[in-house]
Amino acid sequence: MTGVAGGPSGVGAPRVALIGANGHGRWHRRVIAGLHAAGRVRLVALVDLHPVEDEPEAPVPADALVGTDHRAMLARARPDVVVLCTPPHTHLPIALDVLAAGADLLMEKPPVLSMAEHDTLAGALAATGRACQVGFQALGSAALAELAQAVAAGRLGTVTGIATVASWQRSDGYYARSPWAGRRSLDGRPVLDGALANPLAHAVMQSLAVAEVAAGAPVAPARIELERYRVRPIEVDDTAALRVVPTAGPPIVVAVTLAGEDFVPGEVIVTGTAGRAVLEYPTDRLLLPGDAEPRTVAGRRGLLENLLDHRADPRVPLIAPLARTAPFTAVLEVVAGAPEPTRIDPELLVGTGEGADRVLTIRGVNAALRACAEGGRLLSELVVPWAVAPHVVDLDARREAARHG
Repeated sequence: MTGVAGGPSGVGAPRVALIGANGHGRWHRRVIAGLHAAGRVRLVALVDLHPVEDEPEAPVPADALVGTDHRAMLARARPDVVVLCTPPHTHLPIALDVLAAGADLLMEKPPVLSMAEHDTLAGALAATGRACQVGFQALGSAALAELAQAVAAGRLGTVTGIATVASWQRSDGYYARSPWAGRRSLDGRPVLDGALANPLAHAVMQSLAVAEVAAGAPVAPARIELERYRVRPIEVDDTAALRVVPTAGPPIVVAVTLAGEDFVPGEVIVTGTAGRAVLEYPTDRLLLPGDAEPRTVAGRRGLLENLLDHRADPRVPLIAPLARTAPFTAVLEVVAGAPEPTRIDPELLVGTGEGADRVLTIRGVNAALRACAEGGRLLSELVVPWAVAPHVVDLDARREAARHG
């Protein structure tokens, strides 16, 4: 491992390392750089399987280790906190190494890909006494907190439904960005690089977070109904409709696409007997009952800063502890076990751009997704020519069978 030029030493501050320094890891490097410059942390190591890319906003300290082997880094750099930003199928083994080395962990979403992996990681956390924060950064939103307060205070009455809608676009080049892009599995391990599991995972998690407030308890999915579609020869969904029926609390519908027409950043729609609220979660714009129009609610608590605060004082709760993400992983497990996504007829698509910049959109998809979210329905319950019957999993029945097995 070698060092490169960098900034202040931050001696005495928690020692932080980043595993997965390229790609989205560059965003984490910028966050760490700001905390390093402020003396809150000391960046001691960067790890990536490929040469670490330059990031002008995040200079690497001269004494930081840079290498390709995370185990060697853990032994030599002895970090107090590790940020893990590698492909999802690599998370669990690396996380277990980090915890065994005595470090706390901030890991990107999705944290793990099955409930078995979730339980294994939870057991390791309990055994080591370490802390784990999951990278659902939108959970630190002040707008989400205000929405949760409104729901808890009864401003919407009894919540009868929660839905989210998002319409994004991804180019051909997006699916060529890495060997695991658009893949269901790689080297025998699940990857699940689909819309629900990766780019629009925040839409699912934000909805589950609101449902937890509405129910007054963590969401326990009783039944999950899932429709997955694709516009390219990929192995995962780029368009999906999902309905989660909890054992208690309102149903949750998620309707999203990466082959959209007009851009919809992502809205969480909460419907109650006394009103309706809409949170545009990527922009923190919130509309509550009585508001004439949406307003921006400024302020997000950074997940790494929150983890540092928790380390300093355990009475400070983590924003996104592993336990809070269990319902998301339950959904992800159903996605992993679902049939291959249905390929949409190319005659129903519109292509624009060329080469790696080519984008495919589904005619009428925005109106269909909006109808799902507004009506709490799946695409197959609308007049959508390409929709198929959902994959349905009765988790309550599965749990009951396991108890008597």
